Amino acid sequence: MTEAAAPRPITHGRVLNIAVPVVLANISVPILGAVDTGVVGQLGEAVPIGAVGIGAVILTAIYWMFGFLRMGTAGLTAQAKGAGDGAEVAALLTRVLMIGFTAGIGLILLQTPLFFGAFLISPATAEVEALAEGYMGIRVWSAPAAIALFGIMGWLIAQERTRALLAVQVTMNLVNIVLDLLFVLVLDWGVEGVAFATFIAEWLGLGLGLWLCRAAFRQPAWRDWPRVFDRVRLARMTRVNTDILVRSLLLEAIVVSFMFFGAGFGNVTLAANQVLVQFLHISAFALDGFAFGAESLVGQALGAKNRAALRRSAQLSSIWGGVMALAMAAGFLVAGGLIIDVMAKDTAVQAAAREYLPWMVAAPILGWAPWMLDGIFIGATATREMRNTTALAGLVFLAALALLIPPFANHGLWVAYLLSYVARGVGLGLRYPALEAQADR
Repeated sequence: MTEAAAPRPITHGRVLNIAVPVVLANISVPILGAVDTGVVGQLGEAVPIGAVGIGAVILTAIYWMFGFLRMGTAGLTAQAKGAGDGAEVAALLTRVLMIGFTAGIGLILLQTPLFFGAFLISPATAEVEALAEGYMGIRVWSAPAAIALFGIMGWLIAQERTRALLAVQVTMNLVNIVLDLLFVLVLDWGVEGVAFATFIAEWLGLGLGLWLCRAAFRQPAWRDWPRVFDRVRLARMTRVNTDILVRSLLLEAIVVSFMFFGAGFGNVTLAANQVLVQFLHISAFALDGFAFGAESLVGQALGAKNRAALRRSAQLSSIWGGVMALAMAAGFLVAGGLIIDVMAKDTAVQAAAREYLPWMVAAPILGWAPWMLDGIFIGATATREMRNTTALAGLVFLAALALLIPPFANHGLWVAYLLSYVARGVGLGLRYPALEAQADR
């Protein structure tokens, strides 16, 4: 173990230096999706748009299962850094790369049954499925890069290197957009051109990510195999990642249930809900930066056994997250109608979405606590508490559905969904004092 560096003060500037690049990186994500859709839209047919859409959704859902790698890596690496254990920081990078590559190779080998199962769950026309399968059959070959990048992102966030994360994200998206235009509009490769553009961008992103992590490879510890495969460290990493995976699956179950019950209110309400869900995505993109800041700073403070730094990290990250949540709520209040009109042209859908817009104004405010506490608990690797609290939130959601949908219909559905936010925030908030106490051990 190396000697821990002198602690740096936890300041507003330090929080913003972590958060702002993440927010900027997140902004580029929906832009890429819009370009993908817009490029294939120039082909003048509906089938290619549907194929790229369904293919991207299926692959994103599969890759999303490995999102635990980013969160678990962030907490473990931040704690190792806070403890001054540079050897473990380097070894963690090797572990997550091995997991990412292994998982990606597994997806390549299992692509046929995975894609078959996906189309059983979400069937489409034969023509769309054929094009989508070709699209996914190309993109899946970059699965090792895409999944390994989750670990690299977490590793960089833990060390407050979010500008590096921004560089990777923006480079990948710019390359993807340029190649989209070249392959589809110039070379006329169609849907396969979009797939090849993403395939190349993801491998290039991995290469840039590894280059940005090059300092770790100068340490012998990155290939210290007894340390890399240490049973105690691997067991802890497995526990943390398993808890996060279960928690993520529980959250996804709440989301899927929300969409399922929303479908029962008719096509117009379903479409309105889909438009309004984009408001939640926007809120998440905005608050993620400050939650990531909490992951890094809280993890480092816990690794250093510095309770005061842990508390100040949680406080300052949450203050700025609260500012962002209020700004989002105000923005939705003032410009929500305009955003709805841009997203939907059908007047009935516009009217329905406006009816439920007040819940979107409330969403960032009610979501602030669970989003920020998620970051705090990830940094502390208190993942069991996150898992259990999410299970409780799921029960609250189901109970609220049973009580509120009969009298209030879709309004009741939105209230039930937002109550799941409140349940997560309250549950984690009650566990926060115990988390602080860990810094004294």
